[in-house]
Amino acid sequence: MAQPRLRPDIDLEITPALSADFLLEGLRAAAEPTRLRLLALCARAELTVSDLMQIVGQSQPRVSRHLKLLCEAGLLVRVREGTWAYYRLAQTGPGAQLGQTLTELVPEADPLFALDAERLEAIKRGRAEAAAAYFRRNAAEWHRLRALHADPREVEGKLLSLLPPDGIGELLDIGTGTGRILDLYGPVVGHALGIDLSREMLSVARANLENRGLTNCAVRQADMYQLPLNGAAVDAAILHMVLHYAERPAEVLAEAARVLRPGGRLLVVDFAPHKELDLLKDHAHRWPGFATQEITGWCAAAGLTVSSVESLAGTPLTVSFWLAQKLPALHSPALHSPALHSIEGNPA
Repeated sequence: MAQPRLRPDIDLEITPALSADFLLEGLRAAAEPTRLRLLALCARAELTVSDLMQIVGQSQPRVSRHLKLLCEAGLLVRVREGTWAYYRLAQTGPGAQLGQTLTELVPEADPLFALDAERLEAIKRGRAEAAAAYFRRNAAEWHRLRALHADPREVEGKLLSLLPPDGIGELLDIGTGTGRILDLYGPVVGHALGIDLSREMLSVARANLENRGLTNCAVRQADMYQLPLNGAAVDAAILHMVLHYAERPAEVLAEAARVLRPGGRLLVVDFAPHKELDLLKDHAHRWPGFATQEITGWCAAAGLTVSSVESLAGTPLTVSFWLAQKLPALHSPALHSPALHSIEGNPA
């Protein structure tokens, strides 16, 4: 059986090499004017049916039918996010290979494709404006919280030194928020996936990734207690300022360990124990920081060994960094094997 791998677009099974039948099916799916336009658009951004209706000027049933055919051919993938569904070009497997080849052949100077590109840019500007408005509404509070701990640039520098991006084919950012970790690692890893429960945060993250042109990164609405990945799917995972929100942090670490490959690394970045109780009262923090003994104990129970502990002192909050590695399968504790999840869901 093929080993699972991170597929930030669809399910996590390795797909077969491009075959003649797959090639013919894909070519038939793309060989229609509207479907070729949709394919070209979804190669540039993750888009909803509403977005695509606005760009191509066609009805919802017609656009949905075209998208269904492109998904069935493996050229596009569909991911649900609450009541919405986003479509994008497949990123791995034969669908990605064929889709990328076809979209590279699209004549950008053609008036129809050029008009589509203009309308897409208008949608991206709208997303960016909405993200900026969200930041403006919350900027004062964020700045106040950031002032309590080490400079974020120092934190990010420490992140990169403890978990260098070299050799990371697949990265998972748990609780991605605005997607800053994806922005940091995206240019130098193979694929990166950020998950978060907040649609508002995901909208900001998606706009940021589009602005940076990070097409190898994706964001998905998902629960950190039930990650939408097969076991042993990623090379590295990051929990950056997330664990203090968790009701059951040990379960979060166990779930992160489940999706790591043997030898894979988990980097936990969070506060050391503190007495700023207003963070619990006013900012939904569930834990006033973590002691190293707590983190190492939870990691050990999940089959992880903490290999490094470092910190950056702020006033009054200290940021701690715990780097752990998954033990080889032969020595890992027996963990339950939940049903496999698919990031894509069912085609429309």
